Amino acid sequence: MPASGGITFDELLGLARDKTAASRRLLAETVSDLFFDENKVLTERERALMVDILRRLIHDVEMSIRRMLAERLADRPAAPRELVVELANDEIEVAHPILVRSEVLRDPELIEIIRHRTLEHQLAITMRTSISEAVCEALVETSNFDVIAALLANPNARIPQATLEYLVEESKQVDRYQNPLLDRGDLPTDLAKRMYWWVSAALRTYVLRKFPIDSAELDESLESTIRASLGLNGRDASLRRKPAALAEALLKANVVTHPFLVKILREGEVALFIALLAKLAGLRGTLVRRFMFEPGGEALAVTCRAIGIEKQVFATILRLSRKAWPGGQRNGDEQLKAVLAFYDRLDETGARSLLRRWQRDPEFLDAIRRLEPAAKGPPQP
Repeated sequence: MPASGGITFDELLGLARDKTAASRRLLAETVSDLFFDENKVLTERERALMVDILRRLIHDVEMSIRRMLAERLADRPAAPRELVVELANDEIEVAHPILVRSEVLRDPELIEIIRHRTLEHQLAITMRTSISEAVCEALVETSNFDVIAALLANPNARIPQATLEYLVEESKQVDRYQNPLLDRGDLPTDLAKRMYWWVSAALRTYVLRKFPIDSAELDESLESTIRASLGLNGRDASLRRKPAALAEALLKANVVTHPFLVKILREGEVALFIALLAKLAGLRGTLVRRFMFEPGGEALAVTCRAIGIEKQVFATILRLSRKAWPGGQRNGDEQLKAVLAFYDRLDETGARSLLRRWQRDPEFLDAIRRLEPAAKGPPQP
């Protein structure tokens, strides 16, 4: 019985018995041409034979043939499942079109690939036009930042509500989750409101623009969070009386951002600002208070640089801290420029190293200052 182009099925079987690479390549090309020839109607027996031959050959032919076969099968809803699954578990160069485009793969098969194949296989699955809740959960369970960020960026991924809540909490520490989360059409307003407190200033503006959130509502939410964290109510809920406890509550509620520090200081809450900065830097409050009111401002610069506060924010903190001095601002613009110039010269790694010294030994600062006069030597005549 002729198969195509004059070749018979007996001849195909003869090629299948030939173990040479050339025969295997010819057989794979011939069978795939037969299988995908839209002008040829195959009987069930012939079709089954084609599938069986291709399955037997799949690991014996070179990658270019397997890749060609994967490309052909990826867009065919009626492609043989066994063959599709074999190709989906192949090297990523072969598996990629199947993992991204094939509708034949079922959730259990995709989940098995996620759990047992490579990072590249996982990333390919995040690109599918439709991803079920079960597959989304399996991708999140990888705990791989790249995979999760790619999944979040796919608007067709049906991420379960509980998983979204988990990823919102994770976005406190993983900044790269924040943008794709806020871009998702299925992110509830209450989760966006929760993220508002720890994302950047640009993303906070985006949250207010995209979601139906009133800024006054955010203020009420903040106050409610603070009161709930402190267990305060009624007239005894004077937040200003307990700066250390309030600082702890604010940090626990994840509402403390660098602009938030400026806001606190601008409103005259100096004690609260000191308590927050001390906790962020891991220093004693008394030491941070000295930094705030020392004439030079270099120690405050080191502390802010070490915890990643940007120069513009530090400049505002510096100016506001000078206004908070007893008697008002005692240094002019030249002194402020000198401190800002010092901040520019600071290396963040070096600042962190110095901060760790202060965390271990608060008297280290005094030791340096005592050494400075001796290092300069006696006054010259």
